[in-house]
Amino acid sequence: MQHIEIEREELTERLELAVSRLEEIPQESRVPDAFRGFFAREAEFLLDMHRLMCSLREGAYREAPIHELGELNRKLYKDILPENYGTCPGNPTYAVSQMGKGLGELLSFLYTELRGAVVFAYENKEWDYLVAAELFLEIYHAFTDGFEENGGLPEEKTIRDILYWYCSDYTAEMVTERTAEMLDPELSFARDIIMNEDLNDLRYLYRFGEYVTENERKTAEYLNSLPEDEVESIAKTWTEGYRIGFEVAGKPLHKKKTVNIRYRLGFERIVRCAVKQFEAMGLASVIYRSAVHAVNKRQSIRVGYYGAVPNPQFEYDHRNDAALFLDEKFVTRKLQALRNAYEEHKYLANTHGGPAVMDVFGETPFVPQANPDAMKMSPEVQKEQVRYSNEAGQITNRYIIGSERSFTIIAYPVPQIGENFREIFAETVKINNLDYRKYQKIQQTIIDSLDQGTALHIAGMKGNCTDLTVQLHRLVDPSKQTNFENCVADVNIPVGEVFTSPVLAGTNGVLHVSRVYLEEFQYRDLRIEVKDGMISDYICGNFDSEEENRKYIEENILFHHKTIPMGECAIGTNTTAYRVAKTYGIADKLPILIAEKMGPHFAFGDTCYSWQEDNAVFNPDGKEIIARDNECSIKRKTDLSAAYFGCHTDITIPYEELGHIRVLCDDGREISIIENGRFVLPGTEELNLPLEGLID
Repeated sequence: MQHIEIEREELTERLELAVSRLEEIPQESRVPDAFRGFFAREAEFLLDMHRLMCSLREGAYREAPIHELGELNRKLYKDILPENYGTCPGNPTYAVSQMGKGLGELLSFLYTELRGAVVFAYENKEWDYLVAAELFLEIYHAFTDGFEENGGLPEEKTIRDILYWYCSDYTAEMVTERTAEMLDPELSFARDIIMNEDLNDLRYLYRFGEYVTENERKTAEYLNSLPEDEVESIAKTWTEGYRIGFEVAGKPLHKKKTVNIRYRLGFERIVRCAVKQFEAMGLASVIYRSAVHAVNKRQSIRVGYYGAVPNPQFEYDHRNDAALFLDEKFVTRKLQALRNAYEEHKYLANTHGGPAVMDVFGETPFVPQANPDAMKMSPEVQKEQVRYSNEAGQITNRYIIGSERSFTIIAYPVPQIGENFREIFAETVKINNLDYRKYQKIQQTIIDSLDQGTALHIAGMKGNCTDLTVQLHRLVDPSKQTNFENCVADVNIPVGEVFTSPVLAGTNGVLHVSRVYLEEFQYRDLRIEVKDGMISDYICGNFDSEEENRKYIEENILFHHKTIPMGECAIGTNTTAYRVAKTYGIADKLPILIAEKMGPHFAFGDTCYSWQEDNAVFNPDGKEIIARDNECSIKRKTDLSAAYFGCHTDITIPYEELGHIRVLCDDGREISIIENGRFVLPGTEELNLPLEGLID
């Protein structure tokens, strides 16, 4: 079911006309030779997707053998796979080499947008398919007109305008449909597969239309080998984390009707159990796919469920495609569409509880290559991107009320992690179920010492150049107040950190890590300088040129802001996870969710309490955590647009690179928490047991 208002008769007529015209293109010679192959190839692709849509609607492939489904799946994605990407129009460099600067880049954008037809076929989204096909035909006819009139090409501006107005004209429909998918449990394409298919028959993996590899198949096979009670227990850790998150924060779970499940293909057996467990809490599960239309994408970040990523470089090359249409008028139009969509689905938004996320780890870290022909965001476009993020966040929080929603996130390995996958999976289950009471007690000991200070000093060792002073809030009544939250396993699984929102003024120095993996991107020799709590300079060693390294950080850590604050300072205590990482050599493959618990970490962007600063939060000892604001977030009281940044990126210093963490007190005392990678504060000695033999 689609939330698109169009008469069936009109839709059918337009589809028939589009398909009929597409069928003629491969035989035509009405565009210059350099472009003929592209248009013939894309016309054939769209025709194939229309035939696939019709076949799937009629029940084709239901009984097809798994090898046939695998062949079809690979055929759908083969063009963008790394081994074929060098001659794929989706590669901006190849497109430019074949079709010229300007037009080549624009047609590479078109190719990427048309890739969505795979999803449209599987979900029977006829309207989405139609507008994509009509976009292709309009551009094709612009080329035929230019060629037949004077033997030339259309102006670049003509093609750019067609693409712009496609995005602009259909913004309302695309944003409305996306919002409905995010909130409405009746839009249940994925959930129906998860709950109704035979999960022991791995053919179900191919029903989604996502790319499927050995990773997804072997994950599903492994989970199918586990006893039902073990799978239910794994799911229970996840769903209970969600429930406890509401309970600990004093938020009204009883008001909520839906939860959004985000996960990677292959984990359906766990997700099925989770859906049932959430139902027992009174929550219907909303499971939507990561965005397909350029209008709804957020660079290369995937939000929703998805399968294997066929080629991360392809997604990286197109991360800034919004540069084509992001101007003031478009952003204003999209924001209005978002307001209208939430207003239309106000009840669903008000009763939505937030996401339950299952992350994965173990894939080969992606190190992107700079593509000189990829679209780039000008300063003006970056400004509009920031404006949209800020205002969209405000709109969302008015309807999905920030003070009443929560989340939880957990992570598990995938088979690509190596031959020890089963052992690592079992160890991860143990890590995710560590005794929170033990950690809660030790972490309270740490907090009691931290609360004696006015600042922290963090220094690196063994080549780590970190030298950072972090200012803390002043406690008016230490008997009733604290700066640090005692974080156990609820919204953020596994257990193992204490964190605060630093005072920005006086927070100065350098944060340095030799290697870190953030949001699927690897950073080498990352160095961030901080002045009064704000990023003042930055560099990394991923690329040969300083310019590319700075752009990489600007896009993926600063998210095009000129600067962002240090929103969090934390000390990770999960030395058990650290030992597992070292034992199996997987430290560089762990998600930040686990890695942040394996040393001190610093998050840049919003605080952990963004949009909820006025909600009183208490530790298990009854003390109120008063460090919920900083000098940026407090601006929400006078200028909401200046208070939030829409990002929060954690960067961890591993224990083996950590020289010390010391509490600086007003009376000149220094209290050591960690020295030379080991906990030295009395009462924390047990945390060192997993570190034996790992740190000199």
